[in-house]
Amino acid sequence: MFYKVPALKCLNRSIAQSGRLCFASHTMQSTSASLKQVIEKLQEFAPESIAEKWDNVGLLVEPFPERPIRNVLLTIDLTERVMQEAMEKSTDLIISYHPPIFAPLKRITQKSWKERIINHCLRNGIAVYSPHTSWDNVTNGVNDWLASALPKVNSQIIVQNPTNPSYGSGRLCELQGSMTLSEAVQRIKQYTMLDHAMVVAATHTSDRIRTYAVCAGSGASVLKGVKADLYVTGEMSHHEILEAKHQDTNVVLLGHCNSERGFLSVFKGILADLLNGFSDVTIHVSEMDGDPMTVAQRDSSN
Repeated sequence: MFYKVPALKCLNRSIAQSGRLCFASHTMQSTSASLKQVIEKLQEFAPESIAEKWDNVGLLVEPFPERPIRNVLLTIDLTERVMQEAMEKSTDLIISYHPPIFAPLKRITQKSWKERIINHCLRNGIAVYSPHTSWDNVTNGVNDWLASALPKVNSQIIVQNPTNPSYGSGRLCELQGSMTLSEAVQRIKQYTMLDHAMVVAATHTSDRIRTYAVCAGSGASVLKGVKADLYVTGEMSHHEILEAKHQDTNVVLLGHCNSERGFLSVFKGILADLLNGFSDVTIHVSEMDGDPMTVAQRDSSN
């Protein structure tokens, strides 16, 4: 009777017999990354030191014992839906742009959704890292991505970082040529892949856009007083909108997280390049992350 011997056993026996077992063990090394190695790469892209002083960035959850990082999940917000997705994808590290721990937690129970998320992370050995404003301020980060929604000649930082003036929040840009407000809105919606945006037309200015300023998220404090034909941001308060309108500045509001989410797909490629020496690492962009608000259409039958 003939029995087929698995090829791997034959190979191991052959190697052992030929005295090449040591060579085999060296060539079969794992190429997964440690948590420390991934964080070092994240720091290469955007040092925590350039984040705003009020922010809470960096490693927020460090499980014990440590395990190799093979699956990374990128998200803007770490919600319970995203947490469930992370567990289903066997995630080892969640990079949550908005810090899920911002106000201090006094206890870890099942009472609130944020406490439950931290419980899940610790129980399942999932680390959590949050970059937030370090990604906003860095070159080729969130604000530079948003500024590229329109064709620009140049771009400059609005508020320089006190630690490193090469970085900072907001971008003031000069448009290549000019376009109407309507044309600019369509370009921005197409770039950010959004179906809608809130638009505020300036009171007295002409319809031509030649300069624009951007700040992802809630950008009113950064954009305040900046001379530009157009502001592009996530959200502003009613009175901040009125002030911009009467200062002859048009405004496009995309929704807070909508002004940031498109960067995740860009960063997936950046992180893949940073981790190109670790072939076992897979990077996912969350499918459950999304704008918590929806646009309700008027029922035309009423």
